[in-house]
Amino acid sequence: MRIRIVDAFTDRPFAGNPAGFLLLDSGTFPDDAWLQQVAAEVNLSETAFAHPLPAGGDADWALRWFTPTGEVAMCGHATLATAHVLHTTGATTGTPTGAVRFSALCGILTATAQDDGTFTLDFPTAPLTAVPVPDGIGEALGGVKILSAHDTGPHIGDLLVELADEQTVRALTPDFPGLVAHSERGIIATAAAEDPSRGYDFVSRCFFPQLGIDEDPVTGSAHTALAPYWSPRLGRDELTGLQASARSGLVATSLRGARTLLTGGAVTVIDGELLA
Repeated sequence: MRIRIVDAFTDRPFAGNPAGFLLLDSGTFPDDAWLQQVAAEVNLSETAFAHPLPAGGDADWALRWFTPTGEVAMCGHATLATAHVLHTTGATTGTPTGAVRFSALCGILTATAQDDGTFTLDFPTAPLTAVPVPDGIGEALGGVKILSAHDTGPHIGDLLVELADEQTVRALTPDFPGLVAHSERGIIATAAAEDPSRGYDFVSRCFFPQLGIDEDPVTGSAHTALAPYWSPRLGRDELTGLQASARSGLVATSLRGARTLLTGGAVTVIDGELLA
């Protein structure tokens, strides 16, 4: 069985967020234990598994995502990686404008190939709810002041926190056991860009130690919360986010009410065979 590793939300290898991807020949998923073992073996933040669906339905492919420790309801970068492989291998031939529809735990997702080689994902917008800042989170992030906190809804389930400025986000040195002790959820830390002329409007970093991922390099799903958070504050529906991890990556966002469009590139870096 072919297995690939794709760097997503980047136009060059060894940047963005790497995802594993397996295209399954059967019309059903193998048992969950096998899917979980493969994801643990790949040991990236997410590994995606897809199989074709019968023609004429609401979706073309069934899609699931697993971290090394469990299944997640929504994942942006691994969906982008999946769309990239399906498109570059010709699996999307016959679909309108290179679009492909996925049936996932969070509903129907669409990925559309663009002329410049990028892909646009159509995801549900996260419903944001202001919440009190949980005790200990600022200290666990490295002793920083949190300006506000928002719940990101059922599909993401993380806590979005705004910090003072871009440099504060970049300089975060989290205490990961402390984050686990003070919150059952992941943390999306963000601030407005210091200089938007550099090509991005806001910065973020994402920490998911509860899922075995201390820091996720570039998190597409987080931008379905970041886009509606920053849009009213910056006065625009089309924004670009920089995820300021060590690998770094840009996510172009377009807020469309209940849907958020995420656009980025992808590069296949490993193409091999799974023998187990």
